[in-house]
Formats: sequence, C-alpha cells, structure tokens
Amino acid sequence: MGAGNAVQNAALGEEIVRRVNELAAISEDGDKLTRVFLTKELRAASDVILSWMREAGMSAHLDAIGNVCGRYEGERPGAPCLMLGSHYDTVRDAGKWDGPLGVITAIACVADLNRRGKRLPFAIEVVGFADEEGVRFASTLLGSRAMAGTFDASALNARDRDGVSMRDALIQFGLDPDHIGAAARARRELLAYLELHIEQGPVLEARNLPVGVVTAIAGATRLAARLTGMAGHAGTVPMALRRDALTGAAECIGAIEQFCRTDEGGLVGTVGYIQARPGATNVIPGEVSFTIDMRAPTDMHRKRAVADVVRQIEAIAKRRHLALQLDVTHENRTVPCAPWLKDQIAQAIAAEGFAAFELPSGAGHDGMAMIDIADVGMIFVRCRGGISHHPDEHVELADADAGARVVLRVIEHFKPRAS
Repeated sequence: MGAGNAVQNAALGEEIVRRVNELAAISEDGDKLTRVFLTKELRAASDVILSWMREAGMSAHLDAIGNVCGRYEGERPGAPCLMLGSHYDTVRDAGKWDGPLGVITAIACVADLNRRGKRLPFAIEVVGFADEEGVRFASTLLGSRAMAGTFDASALNARDRDGVSMRDALIQFGLDPDHIGAAARARRELLAYLELHIEQGPVLEARNLPVGVVTAIAGATRLAARLTGMAGHAGTVPMALRRDALTGAAECIGAIEQFCRTDEGGLVGTVGYIQARPGATNVIPGEVSFTIDMRAPTDMHRKRAVADVVRQIEAIAKRRHLALQLDVTHENRTVPCAPWLKDQIAQAIAAEGFAAFELPSGAGHDGMAMIDIADVGMIFVRCRGGISHHPDEHVELADADAGARVVLRVIEHFKPRAS
C-alpha cells in the first residue's frame, strides 16, 4: 500500500469506532446492550447495517434467516467471492465490540475500495450473521449454519423464555421459516471466509500486539451432570452416614479444575452453573445439577480429556454412594484455520509493521459453521484486559485501525487457493 493510501486510510479506525458506538445504541435496554435474534432491535440494527453496505457501494439484502448480506462485484460480475463477516447479535448486558467490529470493519474496507474505484478479480461479500450467540433459543450459530446449509429444521420448534417458538419469531420478523434453505450457499461461490474479531482474551495485550493470526477455533464439549444422594436433617445425620450431593459435586468441580490446570496443551474447563436441591440452610442437599464446558485446540485432546474427567466423576460418585446422570448437551469440532489463509494474514500483518503472532481461539465463532463450505481464516484484535461479554469490553481506536488496515491489505493482495 502506497504512502498516499496510508494517509487516506488513517481515518478507517475513526469511522469504525463511530459506527460501533452507533450500533451499540440499538438495544432492548437503555442502560445495557442486549440485541438478540429475531427481535425488533435486531431488525433495526439490520436496517442500519444494510444502509452502510449500500453507502459502501454494495448491493445488500436480508436473507431467509435474517443475515445481513452485501456484495461488491469484482471486475467480472458474478465471480466467486471472498466472504468477510461476523455477527451482529449480542449476549445480554453485552460489550459492543464482539461481532460488530468484524462486520463494520469489513464494510469500511469495501467502502475504501469503492471510494478509490477499485475492483478486484473476485467479488467481496460481507455478512452480518443474525445469530451466533444462541441467547434466545439456546442454539448457537443459527445464521451461519443456515448459510452453510447445515441448519437443523427441528430448531424451529425451540421456544424462548416467553414461550415464543423460533418459527413464530421468524414470521413476526417478516421471514418465512419454510424458506430458510434459500439462505444456503454453495462451496463454488466462495473462495474463502475471513473474520476479524476481538480476541476475548488477554494474550495479545500481554505481548503488546494489536493484532494476531488465529490458528484454530477450539472445539467444545458441554455436559450436564446430576448427582443424587439423600436429603436429610443438617443436625441429625452423622457425617459418616451422609450422601451429600453438594459435597460430591464440589469434589467433582475441584477435580475438573485440577485436571485442566495441570494440562500443558491448552485445555480449559469450566463449571458455569450449579443448583442444589432442596436448597435449604438446614437440609443436606439431596440432588445437585451442574454443567461442564471443556475446550482444547484439537479434537483428540479434548475427547481424551473429557473421557478422563468423566472417569474421575464416576469414581467420585461411586465412592460417595451417589447416583450419577451425565449427558453430553453440545459438541462442536475444532476448526483449523487454513494454512494458506494464515500465511496471507501473517504477510499483511508484517507489512503493516507488526509481529505476526499466532494464537488459538478458545471462543466459538461463525467459522465453525462456515468451514463446511469454505476454508476459514481469522484475525484477532487486542481487547483491553481480555474482557468480553461484559460492558467493559473495549478496543482502542488505534487497534481498530490496525485491524482494518490488515484486513484491507489481505483483500487487496488476496490470492485464491490454487486448485
């Protein structure tokens, strides 16, 4: 990129930050950012994003699941595309950068090309996925799964906390649930899928780097555990005769933490929910439910770790005379980023004057669905303190600008994979 373009692009970060703030104002709660799938707030956000896409020189539309899709034609109309995207839904009480940064950065890069009248040998498509977080219907990646042609139609029967089915929510949104298949894209239409996203962790900050090359999106296994013992009076049942489900659960949770802490291969494990019943101060807990989330950079590592943890939990339950029910509730495979895309991203980062540091993603992303129809590449942008899914989530303007310059350089120098 020449010196003149570098000056022209210096304001990319400012435009991106302004639009991130503008989108964050669209929320179902005036004091907190919440924008979930198929709500009026998501519809309002989609209208704004569509207008930005059109201003950037793209044709734009809402697809059959609510994804916002823009297309910037190449030198030859109808050519396969380099697709860039992320999601525009949020968790509840969210940060404003998770998802929208990737969508808005991609639009800003296309707008820069359009201002310069530059067309490429391929098309560029930008997608804002309607549901990545899975907050409303407890099923993640709905937008990208629909685009990848892997949407499970049984999810249409899922209901939100108000009892509204996904099918009815789609109709209320103005979409036809029987035509979700129309959102699916074919592999031949895409040259690659590229996503810029905040890191959601502290690694780049610790290394004083604004951007990084993602190596893989870690797979995840989630389990629901239930231990059943015997409730009893807190004052009358001797300690040696108790079948306390909560102390059993506590031992299991400690074992999970210890197992993951001593692993040297990037394994992480989390117990994020626990409920004890009957839940009275003077009653020994007779039943406890808790969740387990385990992630690792490779599927083999994760599956072996899950099997080891399950054996430990089974042994604890047997020793404590507790009945155990353990069910897998979610399993996503690890998605490796394509080496040829990693190379091009690393070259762009180096050309912008930064070290091309590689790191895995422990969080899930839409690339986990898009891998079914395209090779995937990811760029991480530093976020302050590694904080995400929280109002304190923050990206500095200079880092937003650095991320945009890297994406723009990847686009302008993009070389499709040799067939």
